[in-house]
Amino acid sequence: MKVPDWIRHSNGFGGIERIEAFFQGHGYDMHRHDTYAIGITLGGVQSFRYRRARRDSLPGQTIVLHPDEPHDGEAGTDDGFMYRMVYVAPALLQQALGNQPLPFVPGGISDDPRLHAAVAAMLADDSRADPLAQDDALFDLATALSAAAGTPARQQKGDFAAAQKAREFIHQTLDRPLTLDELARVSGRDRWSLSREFRRYFGTSPYRYLTLRRLDRVRQMMRCGDSLADCAASAGFADQSHMTRQFAQAFGVSPARWLKTVDAGDTGTHPTRTIVQDR
Repeated sequence: MKVPDWIRHSNGFGGIERIEAFFQGHGYDMHRHDTYAIGITLGGVQSFRYRRARRDSLPGQTIVLHPDEPHDGEAGTDDGFMYRMVYVAPALLQQALGNQPLPFVPGGISDDPRLHAAVAAMLADDSRADPLAQDDALFDLATALSAAAGTPARQQKGDFAAAQKAREFIHQTLDRPLTLDELARVSGRDRWSLSREFRRYFGTSPYRYLTLRRLDRVRQMMRCGDSLADCAASAGFADQSHMTRQFAQAFGVSPARWLKTVDAGDTGTHPTRTIVQDR
């Protein structure tokens, strides 16, 4: 039984567009974009002609089509294929990489796990829930793409003072959306060099750091008896469901289960544990 082909488009903005699609047979004739087309195969075999050869992408692999390279698309089997793709203006990636040449992944398919994770994050709904999340995902995609292409990493002199100014500003701005442009102005650096400096000195991205500080506030408020909706609003999350997803990703449990476990520990109702002291 043939399943109808379909494509779902997200609203494109700022040089970035996302789609999710399913094709059971022929998908696209030969064409080309002026953007990078970077995606992940979700199911089936995604086949295409690229640089004079047939390519077959399987679930878990990442497709990287360089700007202005002709390609087509079709199902590699009768079952069809489903995929997600993000189209990114080359200038955005080039800016994030600090004026390095554009990365090129030979063959159009990569098994690099870091690149796959970066693309999945770029395609996730949460990457659009916060402007800093969007920039964070774009930076990770640029650096992962560069690594997958084999571009040598460049060592640059660090600027701890700039990173520290950005960190202090984050602590002062937990209750509203924050942009990388704001952090850049506070620190006196351009947005992408600041993103690199922050990772260098604090071990994580500005958005990840902001999210965890927001979750610190959520946990404190939860223990004081505030509702999850009030916690989410006070900590700057888009809504309660957004906060709940971030909480589970950070701590591996839902907010309700975390609070129940903490309450059990506070009242002494937790199971007896054996404590082994260092000798």
